[in-house]
Amino acid sequence: MLNYFDDYSADLALSMALDMGANMDEIDRTCKVLRDEGTPDGLDFSRAFFHAWVSAGDRLWNAAQRDEEAGHRLSASEKYRRATIMYLTGERMPEHHYPARAHAYERVLAGFSKYVELGSVNCEKVAVPYQGSILPALMVRADVDGPAPCLVHFNGLDGLKEFLFLTGFGQALARRGVSVLFVDNPGVGEALRKHGLHNFPEAEIPASACIDYLQTRADVDPERIGMAALSMGGHHAPRATAFEPRIKCCIAWGANYDWGAQFRKRVEGAGTEKSVPHIFEHVMWVLGQNTIEDCLKVADGFTLRGVLDRITVPILITHGENDRQITVDKAVSTYEDCVNSPRRELRIFTAEEGGEQHCHIGNMSLGTDFMADWAADVFDSIRARPAVT
Repeated sequence: MLNYFDDYSADLALSMALDMGANMDEIDRTCKVLRDEGTPDGLDFSRAFFHAWVSAGDRLWNAAQRDEEAGHRLSASEKYRRATIMYLTGERMPEHHYPARAHAYERVLAGFSKYVELGSVNCEKVAVPYQGSILPALMVRADVDGPAPCLVHFNGLDGLKEFLFLTGFGQALARRGVSVLFVDNPGVGEALRKHGLHNFPEAEIPASACIDYLQTRADVDPERIGMAALSMGGHHAPRATAFEPRIKCCIAWGANYDWGAQFRKRVEGAGTEKSVPHIFEHVMWVLGQNTIEDCLKVADGFTLRGVLDRITVPILITHGENDRQITVDKAVSTYEDCVNSPRRELRIFTAEEGGEQHCHIGNMSLGTDFMADWAADVFDSIRARPAVT
């Protein structure tokens, strides 16, 4: 992971932008004054970071509009893509109630939509019915004819479905004959910001809604649906797989064995690095609680202890050996508890090869290619639905 600022949350965000395909020159032009000359008067670092990246997004947005007006759709699409990355990267940094943040998020949605439309990108925005509301999601279809296997993919504590798409994981899966539904599950993205849906431990509830939806689609093989999630999703994907029998395989993109215990340590001042600067405010927002004490009560349910022996399908756990948010022993614990999986695999990426940080940020393609290969292999080993005659 690139150490540009010598500040973990900022370097994580910058490295995530690079993994999404941001341009390093545009990043450097955006950040070097902030890095070298410090924070402007009247702003804390997270807000200064936000404004720098949003301003860069605005420049790309304006250039994209000029291309669009000139009829250069593909050039406009590419600039909207990079503008979306800039807005997305800035939006995650300040406290959630910072007034300018809402506009930046609207630009994330609008810029991503323009990128997809003008570039004819393989990405369909869908709405999964969920408890009288919806889970907004992005469907990436496999490059095959007929029904294809599909992964339901949840986010982490502070992710967005657009980030998941821009990592390239969906394209990697599609080329291997696997579709993917990137979901803003409760507590993240549009589900939180637009529909007021908060996170909770029982991930099988929203996962089941997603499977109900996928089973209505003619382009999905209903007998080959799997579950994946990253970061905090290292809880969600195994938890959902343990309790939802229609899930036929599981990928934990970064383990998260006992998030509640880890959050308690963080509250006590003994925690690991923070993914976002205002972590306690963010957790209250995500969980829909007004106090840290109430958050702790909910967080206690985020544990995989006594759960993983219920998993009877293939499971892959990937992790970075130098993960500074979730230590690597949590990956080992997750693997060791999956005693009834017929095909359990633990893949730890080392500093020597790359991908050793949280969810392989800094070299995510190492992880996404490995996971895509694994998913394709597992789905190939599961008997496809017989053709209707």
